[in-house]
Amino acid sequence: MSAPEVPLIGGADVEAAAALLAGVVRRTPLEHSRELAERVGGPVWLKCENLQRTGSFKIRGAYTRIARLSDAERARGVVAASAGNHAQGVALAASLLGTRATVFMPETAPLPKLAATKAYGATIHLLGQTLAEPLVAAAEHAQRTGAVFIHPFEHVDVIAGQGTVGLEVLEQCPDLRTVVVSAGGGGLLSGIAVAVKSRRPDVRVVAVQAEGAAAFRGSLAAGRPVPLASMATMADGIAVPAPGELTFAHVSELVDEVRTVTEEDLSRALLFCLERAKLVVEPAGGAAVAAVLADPAAFAPPVAAVISGGNIDPVLLLKVVQHGMAAAGRYLSLRLRVPDRPGSLADVLAQLAAVGANVLEVEHERTGARLDVGEVEISVVLETRGPDHAAEVTAALVRAGFSPTPG
Repeated sequence: MSAPEVPLIGGADVEAAAALLAGVVRRTPLEHSRELAERVGGPVWLKCENLQRTGSFKIRGAYTRIARLSDAERARGVVAASAGNHAQGVALAASLLGTRATVFMPETAPLPKLAATKAYGATIHLLGQTLAEPLVAAAEHAQRTGAVFIHPFEHVDVIAGQGTVGLEVLEQCPDLRTVVVSAGGGGLLSGIAVAVKSRRPDVRVVAVQAEGAAAFRGSLAAGRPVPLASMATMADGIAVPAPGELTFAHVSELVDEVRTVTEEDLSRALLFCLERAKLVVEPAGGAAVAAVLADPAAFAPPVAAVISGGNIDPVLLLKVVQHGMAAAGRYLSLRLRVPDRPGSLADVLAQLAAVGANVLEVEHERTGARLDVGEVEISVVLETRGPDHAAEVTAALVRAGFSPTPG
């Protein structure tokens, strides 16, 4: 459903942003994924904005917006509110353009994003547990000091800057049929849709949101931006409660489909990118890959999936990799009751070794209300090669006389 009362930007606006950004941002590579291509049945390319300056596409929109401020506006400085990637983009753009940047961030902001924002020269203020408090504080700061508020997505210059990703994809893959883009507030999605549809209206533009923060579906159904009552997703970069009026207008007019992915889909995508593409990707950045992995038949090749960012906290990366391995059937947790006699544990471990299961954790419990006298419970966490191997491990234990149950 379109919103014609809100004027859309055009392809010429994105072209102008591309000229402005020449020599400032990196023309990121478009890498072929053989594994995804085999699943889709045709070429699949990964647009690696995780390799962009500051580790995400955000520098494109931030620089375009700040560069177009007047000298008087830049003299007053700029202010932003962000959990990470937008903060880094604004901080670097401000530094390159010779203006001061103040950034309000939640206390829960990932430490690597916080450190990077500070390293780019921004003054940082931490407050609150979500982005709500920093947004209010940033608005108050702008009113009090005259600093220009740099919105993460709701501005024509920001959308035009982000749209330069779409121009590059078209140039790098002239026979493109489908482009898949992660979406939070919709700035990147809007810009890419403008760039692609202005040159190639036949190309299908597919948006991807986290299932626990999917604001666009409800908004599109209602015909206007509708805020979510709550959000729950590891993909903090696309956890936005509602699109803006401007991005809603672009998405409703230009985007062909909005899909959602689960937390398990996101975990599998990050593990896939690490193992198969050798790319470090944050959860929000991997949403497009997650959608292709979850339903490869839904995308007509050649496909370009935009990896929008790679700024992930190492602690979260460890958790996500473990979750992704479990979701992919690579972890297997089992409980077994065995006689309480010497050698019982050794027998279990020998059976596991025989079928090539790697023991990650083992727990041996002798006391418990559910155990019979003379019985112990062994709990094991195993690394397997996948679902088929996990089934083989369980079958081998059954043949050996054990009765394993899921742990």
